[in-house]
Amino acid sequence: MNSVSRISRIAAVLAGAAVLTASLTAQARELSISTVLSDAFPWGQAAEKWAELVEERTDGELTLRVYPNSQLVNGDQTREFSAMRTGLIDMAVGSTINWSPQVPELNLFSLPFFMPDEAAVDAVTGGAAGEMIFEAIKSRGVIPLAWGENGFRQLSNSRGPIDEPGDLDGLKIRVVGSPLFQDTFTALGADPTQMSWADAKPALTTGAVDGQENPLSVFDVARIDQVGQEYLTLWNYMNDPLIFAVNEQVWATLSEEERKILRETAVEAGEWEIAMTREQESERLAAIQERGVQVTELTEEQHRAFVNATQSVHEKWYPRIGQELIDAASQEIEAR
Repeated sequence: MNSVSRISRIAAVLAGAAVLTASLTAQARELSISTVLSDAFPWGQAAEKWAELVEERTDGELTLRVYPNSQLVNGDQTREFSAMRTGLIDMAVGSTINWSPQVPELNLFSLPFFMPDEAAVDAVTGGAAGEMIFEAIKSRGVIPLAWGENGFRQLSNSRGPIDEPGDLDGLKIRVVGSPLFQDTFTALGADPTQMSWADAKPALTTGAVDGQENPLSVFDVARIDQVGQEYLTLWNYMNDPLIFAVNEQVWATLSEEERKILRETAVEAGEWEIAMTREQESERLAAIQERGVQVTELTEEQHRAFVNATQSVHEKWYPRIGQELIDAASQEIEAR
C-alpha cells in the first residue's frame, strides 16, 4: 500500500471515529429539571416520573436529570421561572404560585376561595382559561407542556383552632414570595411573613412564625406537626397546579420526535401525579390526625365569613390577572 493510500485510510478511520463520537454525544444528551420539593413529595415524584418516561421512550438518547429543593436557584423558588426563561435551567415542574411574579395570569389560582373544588380546577386547566394561561407563559420564553397538581392549601398554626377570620388576628403566617398572599393574609388580619420553604421549617421550630399554609401532602411528608403546628384548618382557600415546562431555546434544538415525546410524557406524568395526589388525600389527613393534630373543618357559614373577608383581594387583583381570563375561568367553573 502506497503512502497516499495509507493516509487516505487513516483519514477515513479518523472521520469514522469522529462520527461515532458525535453520535454517542448526541445519544447522551442530558437536560436539567428543577423542582422545589424532592421525590419524597408527589411534586418531586412527578418530575422523576417524567424523567423515567422520557428515558424509556427515547431508549436513553435523551435523559432528564432532576435537581430538587430549588438547588439550581440557591433555594429561592421564586427565581425558578426567570432562570428557566434565561436558560440557566432547561426545564422545570413548577408551581403556579412561584412563577406568578413573572406571569401575572397565574395568580388566578391564588385568588382566595376562587376555586371551590377539584372539578373547578380541572375545568379551568382543561378549558379555554387554561389555554390562555399557557399562551401567557409561552409569550415569556417558556414552553408549557402539561399540568400537575400540588393541591388545595390548608392552614396550620401553633396557637389554637382557627374557624373564623378573627382567629387570625396578629398571627405571623409564613407565606411564599407572592404579593397576592401578602394581601390575602393582611385582609384576614394576620401578619404575613415572606420566606422560602428552606427557611420555613426552622422559623416554625423557633416560633419566629406562628403558622403556615400548604397542601396536606407537604404537611404530612415534612412532618410540620413536629414543629409545633398542632392545629390544622381545612379551608381549601386556593389550589396550586403544577406546570411541566421547557426553555424556549432548548425546545428549538429538539427534533419533532423529541418534542412529541417530551409533551406526551409530561401529560402522562402529570395525569399520574394528579390522580395519586388526590387519592392519597384522605389517607394523609387520617395520618395527620393520628399524630395528634387537631383538625377543624369549616361549616358553610364559617367558610362564607372567610370568603367575605377576602373580597377586597379579588377587587384589587382582577385587573392584574386580566378580566378576560377571569371571565373565562368563571364561566368554566360555573359550567363544571
